[in-house]
Amino acid sequence: MACACCCLFVGYFQSDLGDAGASPRQFCYSRWRMACVSVMLSVLALLTGGWATISSDILWPMALSGLIGIFIGDTALFGCMNRIGPRRSGLLYSCHAVFSALLGMWLFGETLEGWRLLGAILVFSGVMIAVFFRQSGNAHTWEETKGNIWIAVGLGLMAALCQSLGGVIAKPVLTQNVDPIAASAIRMIAAFLAHGALVLLQVRVAQPVNPINWRIFGMVVVNGFLAMAVGMTLIMYALKWGEVGMVALLSSMTPVMILPLIWLFTKVRPAPSAWLGAAVAVSGAALIVSQG
Repeated sequence: MACACCCLFVGYFQSDLGDAGASPRQFCYSRWRMACVSVMLSVLALLTGGWATISSDILWPMALSGLIGIFIGDTALFGCMNRIGPRRSGLLYSCHAVFSALLGMWLFGETLEGWRLLGAILVFSGVMIAVFFRQSGNAHTWEETKGNIWIAVGLGLMAALCQSLGGVIAKPVLTQNVDPIAASAIRMIAAFLAHGALVLLQVRVAQPVNPINWRIFGMVVVNGFLAMAVGMTLIMYALKWGEVGMVALLSSMTPVMILPLIWLFTKVRPAPSAWLGAAVAVSGAALIVSQG
């Protein structure tokens, strides 16, 4: 749910973030968000004693997970979202469930069989139905395509693959006696430092365009808290005790959760096929959870 709110916040303030060609604004937005969340998680890990569980052999894998999953993946997702909107970018991003399931089977010997396999098929099929629906009547501006559609598709699939790789790298570390909050803080700090390095190296695409204002800063803080401080940390907790593939499948329901929020923000009711897909996905998730 936190990730769904993240998508809607970005869509709602899209005019402030710039159009499809404003990549520097995307980088600056991501950098501010990662800075805020790094502070939130670091303070929380300090208060809970989570930093005491971190050693050097844990630090580097989690940093690598953050560089791939957040620095590259998160930035690519926002680039995709700014070009084709939150609904269709959600479709592409949900493909990380497929990537994660395949990687989990290959690297960790995870299996999908019986009722869990049926549940997984229902979740992914429901997401596809919910996001591929055709909007009747006048489509909202979020449904417009800005720029080259294939660039957007490439960015969305890159974000999905990076999310999967980040989770796969983090999984072996989280099975040890590691605090998920501190682990999530390391991932976020590594991603923020990478963004900062681009600024120090004067990479043009990462340079600020306009000074941040209080309205945008407030949106960044709320968005960061919901999507990353809460959402990403909960995924770390899930990976600690659950299988990579199952965690990814359940988290891929974000596009379904977006549907009522899109209706609320745009006042445009999604088509019946979207609600059918949502019902199928929720049924699959319930089946997975019931099988443990």
